[in-house]
Amino acid sequence: MLRGDITVAIRNAVMNELAEVGYGRLSIEAVARRAGVGKTAIYRRWSNKLEMVMEIISDVAERKVPLPDTGSFAGDLALLMMIVSKALQHRIASQIIPDLMAEAARNPQIAETLQRALRTHQQAVGDKLVGQAVARGELPEGTDPDLAVDLILGPLYWRLAVARQPLGDDDLVRLTAAVTAALKAATTE
Repeated sequence: MLRGDITVAIRNAVMNELAEVGYGRLSIEAVARRAGVGKTAIYRRWSNKLEMVMEIISDVAERKVPLPDTGSFAGDLALLMMIVSKALQHRIASQIIPDLMAEAARNPQIAETLQRALRTHQQAVGDKLVGQAVARGELPEGTDPDLAVDLILGPLYWRLAVARQPLGDDDLVRLTAAVTAALKAATTE
């Protein structure tokens, strides 16, 4: 039986190693050293580096972000954008995400794992956020949840993970208004 505390220590070590050295330079030895375990503890759980990293990243990516229901689309959107922007600016995530995206461009297994993990969560977010807004009459019937997710996450990811520019409260207010206007315009004929 695998001890949960050791698994947690290894998972934390992987995330910190990824943030510090990236996937390409991450080694089982360094993870074991950081976690305070022997390499065999890692190999009992995963057969190789790719499997270990992909399982851990998938678990993190698939964690359910509490989906807001503030009573209004503007409130839900503002809260979701604030949560996502904080997550993208987290010390570890801000290092890992760009590195894994670069690795995904070179490694189809990483690309497929990331896409699968993110797609499920993004679809749930879009369906709930847009579904609530349509039910309240704030967005028109037929509003595309996938487009909503693209419009919400695209600018945040671009600004925080690619351009690495800060995002203030005023920026979030403007982005919320822009996303709302774009979704209303996209569904009108």
